[in-house]
Amino acid sequence: MSAHPEIYLTPDEYLRIERKAAYKSEYFDGEMFAMAGASRRHNLIASNIIRELSLQLKNRSCEVYSGDMRVRVNNAGLYTYPDIAVMCGAPQFDDEELDTLLNPIVIVEVMSDSTQKYDRGEKFTLYKYLESLREYLLVAQNSCLVEHYVRQPDNHWILSETKKSEDRVDLPSIQCSLALAEIYDKILVV
Repeated sequence: MSAHPEIYLTPDEYLRIERKAAYKSEYFDGEMFAMAGASRRHNLIASNIIRELSLQLKNRSCEVYSGDMRVRVNNAGLYTYPDIAVMCGAPQFDDEELDTLLNPIVIVEVMSDSTQKYDRGEKFTLYKYLESLREYLLVAQNSCLVEHYVRQPDNHWILSETKKSEDRVDLPSIQCSLALAEIYDKILVV
């Protein structure tokens, strides 16, 4: 992301533009960034995870959102569209439009070769400002790999990696579990 935007936008200006736009853009520190489309693998993996989480969270006070739900990281000046966001309890929104979530508990990003550095680095650093966030999953789309970050009581994050298709990733904050075989269903990973 550029250090100095040519035209500085306020968050309100960004939202006015974004809500009328034909395509999605993220916002950071006064600047808008158009989002690229997603690949077949990306879409299948995200759909698989949404399906599995939605089934496990059925009849519970949690909601699973696809990449069309914008999330605001207020203290970081970021408006973004995670691939998947899970919220439990009462949802908190930025305004009456109900299109910008403030309190996700779990965020999942499906990484591509072009986004993995940002997803692991700067984006994760910004996500850490979300007080509600308890777990962050990074899912590779070109190999069988899930990186799972869990916030600890002292606000540090612990990373674990799962690489075997027969293994599962437990999500204690929402009492769910994801089998890698289900995450990568219909995907031939190399």
